[in-house]
Amino acid sequence: MRDVLYLEQIEQAEVLLKPQRVEVLRQLAEPRTCTEVATRLEQTPQRVYYHVKQLVAAGLVELVSERKVRGITEGIYQAAARSYWLSPRLVGRIGLRRARDELSLGHLLDLMEEVQADVAALDRAAPELPSIGVAGEIRVPPELRPQFLHDLQAALQDLFTRYGGAEGDAFKLAVACYPKGKERD
Repeated sequence: MRDVLYLEQIEQAEVLLKPQRVEVLRQLAEPRTCTEVATRLEQTPQRVYYHVKQLVAAGLVELVSERKVRGITEGIYQAAARSYWLSPRLVGRIGLRRARDELSLGHLLDLMEEVQADVAALDRAAPELPSIGVAGEIRVPPELRPQFLHDLQAALQDLFTRYGGAEGDAFKLAVACYPKGKERD
């Protein structure tokens, strides 16, 4: 493990925009499995693995060894450095690409994977599971698409601002908007 990893790539810095990834990274100051980190953070191993996978891809976490557990190979991961320094040339650019990427198919697929892991981790035996699922179809002429996306982002930002305080139960809100494919049989 290095003492300092100097981040010069925007992709590396943007991986750290999620607070949960920073928590996973802190837990990996010592070599640990995703299951061990999940236990310490009171999360599911699947959710932790999702974040570890992103951190590994960005070069912020390394697979240091593997072991067999009941016939399954389990990875042991460790942070690549004790601390991370951000290049001054990246300051101000972080988040700009993220806004552009939010309009990409890759971002939508990552979001769906994250939602699937979150839903799988819910305790379905809980007496009250406050959740909602809404799906619908709208039609937007091509010339109105930019205005539609702006309106959708503004409506969501209003909700995040109004209910984004530090108190109360945390809820995840994920909205997907994509072109409708052909009808399935």
